[in-house]
Amino acid sequence: MSAAISLVGILVFSATGLTLNNAAWIDAQPDVTHETASLPPALVKALEPATQPANAPLPEPVASWLEGHLDIQLQGHNAEYSSDEIYVSLPEPGGDAWLSISLADGQVEYERTARGWIAYFNDLHKGRHTGVAWSWFIDCLAFACIVFSLTGLFLLHLHSAKRASTWPLVGLGLIAPLIVMLLFLH
Repeated sequence: MSAAISLVGILVFSATGLTLNNAAWIDAQPDVTHETASLPPALVKALEPATQPANAPLPEPVASWLEGHLDIQLQGHNAEYSSDEIYVSLPEPGGDAWLSISLADGQVEYERTARGWIAYFNDLHKGRHTGVAWSWFIDCLAFACIVFSLTGLFLLHLHSAKRASTWPLVGLGLIAPLIVMLLFLH
């Protein structure tokens, strides 16, 4: 059962392990989207730095306007307020984005870079910019893999009397990474 639960996760994490370890194999062409907009004057007034903490979410009316005009999601992202602009970092799995608002004239600049599906799955592998739900998922998957490995070890023990190569192979699985770490990692 533990193998069934962790099968797809092990396959995906193994494949993304290969893509992470061999990034030179993959020719990636990022897709960059750049948009501009102008905030209405009433919303610019709501952004005066004196009324905002240095690092806080955008006021709800401003966030709603931006989400509607730029097709972005700002919930859960804090803005960095300075005397002349507001900057919002919008990282995501497989990409990155940012938003800048000029306080002088309300000009909005938004840029999003998507690096493709391989980068998306690589970021899922690392848990990069994925949120709490994904973090819990990969922790549960790791636990299922531990159970899978321990039950596999128990099954090896049960059948080892009939297979003379069982324990030498288990030993090799233990010793091979140790040899590589001790002799070849600098």
